[in-house]
Amino acid sequence: MNIHEHQAKELFRRYGIPIHKGMVARTPEEAEQGARDIAEPGHNFVVKAMIHAGARGKGGGVKLAKSPEEVREHARAILGMQLVTPQTGPEGKPVDLVLVESTIKIEKEYYASIALDRSMFKPCLIVSEAGGINIEEVAEKDPSKISKTHFFVEEGLDAATARHVANRLVNDPAKAAEFAKIFEAMAKLFIETDCSLVEINPLAVMSTGDVIAIDAKINFDDNALYRHPEIAAMHDPRQDDEREIEAGKYSLSYVGLTGNIGCVVNGAGLAMATMDIIKYAGGEPANFLDVGGGADQEKVAAAFKIILKDPSVKAILVNIFGGIMRCDVVAEGILAAVKEINPNGNSLPNNIPLVVRLEGTNVKEGKAILEKSGLKIIAASDFADAATKVVEAVS
Repeated sequence: MNIHEHQAKELFRRYGIPIHKGMVARTPEEAEQGARDIAEPGHNFVVKAMIHAGARGKGGGVKLAKSPEEVREHARAILGMQLVTPQTGPEGKPVDLVLVESTIKIEKEYYASIALDRSMFKPCLIVSEAGGINIEEVAEKDPSKISKTHFFVEEGLDAATARHVANRLVNDPAKAAEFAKIFEAMAKLFIETDCSLVEINPLAVMSTGDVIAIDAKINFDDNALYRHPEIAAMHDPRQDDEREIEAGKYSLSYVGLTGNIGCVVNGAGLAMATMDIIKYAGGEPANFLDVGGGADQEKVAAAFKIILKDPSVKAILVNIFGGIMRCDVVAEGILAAVKEINPNGNSLPNNIPLVVRLEGTNVKEGKAILEKSGLKIIAASDFADAATKVVEAVS
């Protein structure tokens, strides 16, 4: 689960990570009054759109202001936007809130995060002296500027390790001590609240010499939210993909992507492999969708309807390996879905091609059901054949 920057910064404050004075506003007038309340001598203001995505500045969602009146005008322009950034996709995210902060000149930007390294089964402290909006490019083009330090969840990040990392990052002993305390606090926050990511970009040294977390991003492990009801309450459904919300009602795992081939698959591993083989065959998957091992007709029908809400979908691939799930149940679910979506037809709306690959429990029965149905289905004999046929169908 993601949360907004202002919510992440409130957690930072609780854990002793230094942040700027700030307030959240829903209207331009609130933003102006808030700016007056937090104003400090010699400081300017920054107005930030609150959405669950980065690179907001590139989309016009971060503005500097020299006065409360200018804050009001920036808030007026930002609030209500459907903000599009390199991380949102073309549909963008709605802006219902802005964060107004008092700020001064930044002297130097750094990057710091703690993420779960699944290959090592450990959290990893990641730091770089090249912080800022282009950190992804730095990681890709010059990975030597990225430092990684693993630690155990049970032991946390000890003070000596945090200080060692900080000393490698900055030459000033006093600054290194401040950085080390922040790294320790980040690790404590990560472990105690079951995070999958705690990120500060940039972690900045200001013109006053203060070290401040300019931005804040925290992701949480959904499976642990039952332990943190106060964090679960921070969820903003307005930032979620409507299709993902709908999928959740049927216990379907759905993630929208940018391709044109819809995928209905049972099992997360098989779903990932299906997306890979579609790419290998020259196509682009439109989604990740796992109907689960025990999906029934209702779930299969719901999966089709959710996928077809994406106007970019030009074909659908059903790739089922029947273990717990029986192929005849899947076949009945496909029939029910088509009848519900297109009651008077024998195909999906707009004759969208439907490629089906079934294998496993009751596969003969499942194939027989589809063959007798009269539906326009492109049958696939195996995994690779399915990918080839669905890519050809959209070519």
